[in-house]
Amino acid sequence: MTGDAPDTEGLPGDLGELDQAELGEALTRRFFRYVAVPSQSDASVQSLPSSPGQRELAELLAGELRALGLQDVHLDEQSILTARRPGDLPGAPGIGFVAHLDTVDVGLSPEIRPQVLTYTGEPVALRRNPDIWFLPQEHPEAAPYTGEEIIFSDGTSVLGADNKAAIAVIMELLARLQRSPFPCGDLYVAFVPDEEIGLRGAKVLDLNRFAPEFAYTIDTEQLGSFVYETFNAAAAEVEIEGVPAHPISAKGVLVNPVLVACDLIARLDRLETPEHTEGREGYFYVTDLQAGAARARLNVNIRDFDRQEFARRKAHVEEIVQETRQQHPGAVITLRLEDVYSNIADALGDDRRAVTLLEAAFAAQGLTPQVVPMRGGTDGSALSVRGLPTPNFFTGAHNFHSRFEFLPLRSLVSSYRVAEDLCRLAGEVARQQAQT
Repeated sequence: MTGDAPDTEGLPGDLGELDQAELGEALTRRFFRYVAVPSQSDASVQSLPSSPGQRELAELLAGELRALGLQDVHLDEQSILTARRPGDLPGAPGIGFVAHLDTVDVGLSPEIRPQVLTYTGEPVALRRNPDIWFLPQEHPEAAPYTGEEIIFSDGTSVLGADNKAAIAVIMELLARLQRSPFPCGDLYVAFVPDEEIGLRGAKVLDLNRFAPEFAYTIDTEQLGSFVYETFNAAAAEVEIEGVPAHPISAKGVLVNPVLVACDLIARLDRLETPEHTEGREGYFYVTDLQAGAARARLNVNIRDFDRQEFARRKAHVEEIVQETRQQHPGAVITLRLEDVYSNIADALGDDRRAVTLLEAAFAAQGLTPQVVPMRGGTDGSALSVRGLPTPNFFTGAHNFHSRFEFLPLRSLVSSYRVAEDLCRLAGEVARQQAQT
């Protein structure tokens, strides 16, 4: 396969002729089944997976994959699930799809109660007791879907479209390929745990079992989102050991780790934080501070799209830690600095096949790619740096990580159609090349 865009004229059109309502209902049934399994990840747990619900969901999916006749279905002790659908078209590239099993913990209920409502443009009562309302003036992003069916939660939790919409798309694709196959290459799938707490599953995914030529995550928001550029990310953990003393004899003795931590934080530029940056601007983000009379610990996320700026930011954290040591010689300050994920764009190199094919799939669906630098990371960030190009496209949802997350059915169907066209178009490229 080359980087040339495939000719989309004359492609088999059975998917395009599917009844929109029927496909939407099928995807909704799958989505409801998967969100019924609570699988919120837990950052305080170091084992993989971090929560039992992720294992439960992986076992459910493993059973479905076996029932669909996939080969090499493998669920390991870390709840990483992989499988392969053998292709029947020589020369067609093997394509992979990746989705994560966990939903995010933002302090809301792990139990998700989805509901399909027709959005009228008026306030929506997500729940009556307690009252939780989705207000149009606060959510203008919903206006384009007036008169359409939308999936909401009941407001006590996130919706979980991040990433169970992707799981629904992938599993429905496999089911429809079983019923109405068309010529394509090998299709690989991977469902991984704990994406929300550091891409943990993707970092240890066995790339001998999951071995496509390139892959896709379906893990961004609104219709048309097209991502092959993400942050470079690092995590800094600073531990401060002070010297406690009773105030009666504290002069010249007490080293207060709370104040040491505050002095260190003050050395960060307040204009280089998430609330003051956008687009391709990087940032430092103090995510938490735990402090007492003897010890303090703070965590700082470091993000930048540019590799040189990313390196500068990491070096800056090391510098301010050293400056704080000099200011407080009585404190013991330890810095642990770890890279978390990398910019997908840096890992693509000259192999643009995954991006070119995704552009063609968007074109086949009449979608204009909304190419934006993603101010975050996906499992594709971890996989791309490991040598597997893995760009990302939309679930169709809005407001990830919020009680007001919502998923228009029209957009979910479009996500499915793009996934199916990726497989179809890759096969068409192979047929075109075989004829030349």
